[in-house]
Amino acid sequence: MEEQSVHSSISDINSEEAVRSEPMIIPRKKRICLIGAAGDDPALGAAAQQFSVPVLKSETGLEHVEDTSYCTYFISKKFEGPEYDALHKSAHRILGPTALLQLAEKKDSLPSINRPMYTQAMVGTVVVFTGFRKKDELTKLINMIHNMGGSIRKEMGAKVTHLIANCCGGDKYRYAVTFRVPIMSMEWVTALWNAKDNVSSYGNNEELIATCKLKPFFGAKVCFFGFPDEEKRHMCEVLQQQGGESTEIDDPNCTHVVVDESNVNALPDLASVRAHIVKAEWFWTSVQNEGAADEKEYLFEDYLESVLSPTISVRRDSQQAATPSTASTRRKRKRLAETLSSLVQNGADSPALHKRRSSISDAGHLSVSGSFLDCTTSPDKPLLDEVEAVNTDSSRKNLSPRHQVFLELVQTESNYVGILSTIMTLFKSPLEDLIDTTGELLNGTEAKIIFGNFPPIYEVHKKMLEELRYSATHWMEDISIGNIFLKFAPDLVKAYPPYVNFFENTKEMLDQCDQTKPRFHAFLKVCQTKPECGRQSLKELLIKPVQRLPSISLLLNDILKHTSKNNPDHSALELSISSIKEVMTYINEDKRKTEGQLVMFDIFNEIDNCPPHLVSSHRSFIGKCDVMELSEGLSGRGDHLVLFLFTDTLEICKKRSKAFNSLKSPNTANGLHTTKLSQGKPYKHIRMLSLSTIKKVVDIRETDECHKVFALMVRSNQELKEKLFSFTITDEEVNKTNYLRTLCRQMANTVCKADADTFLISLDSHQLEIDTSDVALGTLSKAFKSLFHNFYLEYMDPYVFLLNSMCETTLHVPLPSVFAPGLHLVRE
Repeated sequence: MEEQSVHSSISDINSEEAVRSEPMIIPRKKRICLIGAAGDDPALGAAAQQFSVPVLKSETGLEHVEDTSYCTYFISKKFEGPEYDALHKSAHRILGPTALLQLAEKKDSLPSINRPMYTQAMVGTVVVFTGFRKKDELTKLINMIHNMGGSIRKEMGAKVTHLIANCCGGDKYRYAVTFRVPIMSMEWVTALWNAKDNVSSYGNNEELIATCKLKPFFGAKVCFFGFPDEEKRHMCEVLQQQGGESTEIDDPNCTHVVVDESNVNALPDLASVRAHIVKAEWFWTSVQNEGAADEKEYLFEDYLESVLSPTISVRRDSQQAATPSTASTRRKRKRLAETLSSLVQNGADSPALHKRRSSISDAGHLSVSGSFLDCTTSPDKPLLDEVEAVNTDSSRKNLSPRHQVFLELVQTESNYVGILSTIMTLFKSPLEDLIDTTGELLNGTEAKIIFGNFPPIYEVHKKMLEELRYSATHWMEDISIGNIFLKFAPDLVKAYPPYVNFFENTKEMLDQCDQTKPRFHAFLKVCQTKPECGRQSLKELLIKPVQRLPSISLLLNDILKHTSKNNPDHSALELSISSIKEVMTYINEDKRKTEGQLVMFDIFNEIDNCPPHLVSSHRSFIGKCDVMELSEGLSGRGDHLVLFLFTDTLEICKKRSKAFNSLKSPNTANGLHTTKLSQGKPYKHIRMLSLSTIKKVVDIRETDECHKVFALMVRSNQELKEKLFSFTITDEEVNKTNYLRTLCRQMANTVCKADADTFLISLDSHQLEIDTSDVALGTLSKAFKSLFHNFYLEYMDPYVFLLNSMCETTLHVPLPSVFAPGLHLVRE
């Protein structure tokens, strides 16, 4: 009954067109007649001339209706009224002004059409309707489509390009979801018709299609049952965004009850409600695929029968585990066969036989789960099963402590490899397979940042697990466990640092994509419902490699405790533990180095006029120290400087005042004046000092007047004598002794000397003639001078500039100095 009104409306209109067109004899000669306002439009007149046929003008065109010696193309801006109806019933053709302009623009010939066509916006579009009950509404839509050059069919088939739906269900809807036929709302048709005078408006516009696609839950009233409050609120928000409406379980109009299978173990009572009771996977799969999934493949009842029913418990016999072959599984297979049968009932018209789409998307939608997320389970575990068969409570008493801990190691390694395999098969592979397709969830760059450093870890642990399993099945007390880890230590060193070092980038990209890509977010939620994930999110799974090596180290230490010194494996275990610790140390050191190199880019971007060669692959950042200069050789006595220490150089910058940086000229918005301070960089480059040029670091002994003071004795090959730069540390958190030792250690590394202490000497301030008594006064004086200078540049200079311009323009003389007191002084 649901489709009856649609079929009858389409049949009525098609039959009317057939009756009207039967007696027509279309002559071969053609001409164009511009009617009414169309005749006054010069653009239409010019377009009509391009077809090389006679062009007429008329107020109504009715005088040419009886003339059948020509096939007249009436160009009318009105597609309604008695005059239009008279032209419509004639043996001639009607075009709208937009269609004529589009034909002329594409240099096409006048089309052989039976229906009036106002615009070519839907030419080549074949549409099927579903879910419409109001005949008047449907008739209006059909007329719009015909007047835009589109075609309409009753049933889905290979030639159908779009489904226009008013609900998120039914056979036609299911066909469209399965074979990736765009499902549009009726707003798509009305939007095109409202833009009928726009020559560039076409139905295949990607932006318009994205806007007018039918949302996955359009018309659905969904109840979320058994979810935590926070998750329920989130799902309700997503439901509303995707066109649905949330409701309670006792609502008689409820269409779907989505159940959290992890918290609910019985069917909810729906005595007064007829609704689909489905798992959460149905909801997220629908969001991901941008179309409501087939409820039959996600029934909560089937889940209860296959997973929670005590009659379906997994039993092992002497050789293999029993597979849950149940009535539920058989029903699923039967329903799948019925679905496929109904989808291809048109035989030769089926896209499965003709319009073959992406094998990935098709295979996914024809799977039992109704999603392309089908994947293999955890890796095959026959050897592990044998280990588990031995590792029972009754038999463990007969195992040595060393053997027991080793079996625990094998078990944890097997679990770990299973997690790695899940990441590869459930997340990485499906996402990468969809790159550069219409169903893309992540682009290539995003996928590489998230998964690029992951495969090497999976490969090395997969190989290592094979050898551990072999040892478990061929166990002897003197079997060498340590040699297995020694064998794979070089591979671990190569695999782990890139992953651990850039794990923060991985998390940031994952969070960003999760928050900005709704379909990717739905993909992650679907995967999280899979048994392989154990209810863990992708972020929680990706952190496992960061935690694995410390876990291995602890287990190997435990095995070593239960291994006698006479056992040949004792020394191998000690070496393997050392190798694992070396791997972790290398990771930590490499991570510190990588972080130092990343910080270097940030520092470079914060320094005005910073030398480009500061950024180097062999250099990394060590530390930062705020100081005040006590000498005159760099920036000037009393200036606030910042020392950025790197592995081989010292970048010296002047620290700009935050107050001055934030000053804005009142005329800046008008473009009259902009100072250098408005650039926003907090530091200005003073000097880049290579550590090899620093000969000594002088620690000035502490006194009441001399606090946290040190000096650098510098001499390069180009300089004849040494220079002395003295500073006092102004950063309260910096310990002078520690900082100077760190500086000396980097100096020693730079010149390849083992003893860093030879670079550090201690002296009294009077020995180097360092005076700190007037530092505060000098600082105040310089600060006042800087303040006055910046105040003038920000507030006075724009007005002086204007007055000077006016004087030179009108009086042809420069501005008298009386108008700018202190100008010469400040500019000096």
